[in-house]
Amino acid sequence: MIFLADFSVIKPDFGLIFWTTIAFGLFWLLMAKYAFRPIAEALKEREDDIQNSLDEAKKAREEMAKMKSEHENLLAQAREERSKILKEAKLVGDNMVSEAKAKAKEEANRIVATAKEQIENEKMAAMIDIKNTSGKMALDIAEKVIQKELASSKEHQSFVQKLVSEINLS
Repeated sequence: MIFLADFSVIKPDFGLIFWTTIAFGLFWLLMAKYAFRPIAEALKEREDDIQNSLDEAKKAREEMAKMKSEHENLLAQAREERSKILKEAKLVGDNMVSEAKAKAKEEANRIVATAKEQIENEKMAAMIDIKNTSGKMALDIAEKVIQKELASSKEHQSFVQKLVSEINLS
């Protein structure tokens, strides 16, 4: 134990340095063979994973930007299509209204034409009736004139004048 009492870490002797160096060298070799390579490989693998993740994130950002532009294009197309459909619907509605107006006008014209034709027919019927009535009156007058035998032509003329004035008044 005397040997240990004389030991000081501050003043190392040659034996301590020698055995510490050999122990450290063996430790270093063992660590190099069994630990440094797996640690280096793990670090390399981690570096690769991080790089792959960064590349995938960049790729995902680019894809998102592409999808966003496609989405905006689709929205623009949808808006265009919607406005086109609205215009077509308005045109169809306007056409339907104009067709309905045209049909209504045509029907009104047909009704007016039918009414005018009916009025004309009734007018003609009334004129025929008047002619028939006036012809019948003329025959009645002629019959009365013939039935009455008049002695003189003066009486005959006065009777005819009287009948004519009656016809003109009524």
